[in-house]
Amino acid sequence: MGIKTIGYILGGCAAASYGTNPLFALPLYAEGLSPDTVLFFRYLFAIPLLGIMLKTRGRNFRINRKDIFPLVAMGLLVALSSLTLFESYNYMNVGIASTLLFIYPILVAVIMTAVFKERFTLQTALCLTGASAGIALLCIGEGGIVLSLTGTGLVFLSSLSYAIYMVAVNHGRLKDVATLKVTFYVLLFGLGLFVIRLYAGSGLQIPPLEKWHLWVNFAALAVFPTAISFLCTTAAVKYIGSTPTAILGALEPVTAVLIGIAVFGESITIRECLGFILIITSVSAVVAGGSITKHIVRIRKLFPRLPGKPQSRL
Repeated sequence: MGIKTIGYILGGCAAASYGTNPLFALPLYAEGLSPDTVLFFRYLFAIPLLGIMLKTRGRNFRINRKDIFPLVAMGLLVALSSLTLFESYNYMNVGIASTLLFIYPILVAVIMTAVFKERFTLQTALCLTGASAGIALLCIGEGGIVLSLTGTGLVFLSSLSYAIYMVAVNHGRLKDVATLKVTFYVLLFGLGLFVIRLYAGSGLQIPPLEKWHLWVNFAALAVFPTAISFLCTTAAVKYIGSTPTAILGALEPVTAVLIGIAVFGESITIRECLGFILIITSVSAVVAGGSITKHIVRIRKLFPRLPGKPQSRL
């Protein structure tokens, strides 16, 4: 299995696992827990899990002094993205919020083009357009949607923070640091944001031990949309780059809708099916893009007089 294939698989896993956020967060909200408390325990439980993984792989916790500031910056970006997304759940339907979050592939592509002069190809544009159209179909309800301006602004800030993180982690000092170590310190420094907010705000809410199901939700948040998602995202960015990883993230709203159907008994409409098809087709085009380009190059070698020049996927 090639590096690119592994990258695409990791990108898909990152998106699918991040899509489980509402599944574990909503029961905690129902008990009156604040977003800061939920995210504090989410990060707190994920950090020792990643630390154990570091030790079992025979790695240490040492980092270069020059890596501290980038890691702090990445930690704050990820924490800000988590906080604004979870806060948006208080202003709009979580499915809509999770879906709107995925304007970030467009933001990643714009940043890569504007800052790093990455080639914005027709294929990338079509994939982004198809994925965006599919997401829009999942957003639009019967008779349309009236979105909260506050909720929409929070989701946009979450998307922008995550887009900057995805680009920065692959174009700075951290690109040569082990994925597991980067993820460990990103969560560790990100936790600081919630500690400060809880100290300055209403304080930490600790559920009673007899409500064990709430602690199971905390643990699940730490494992699936945190440890697994961030590990896979960071690794995928290093294997296939920021833009393809971001576009693969469009699988997250698909996961959210499937969870709604399977767990909460929600129905699915023809419009939502069309949205699924558009998203999956766009994601498949990203995955197949590199292989298609390789085949075109091979054909040109066999028939060198063929007109036209194959273009790189990125």
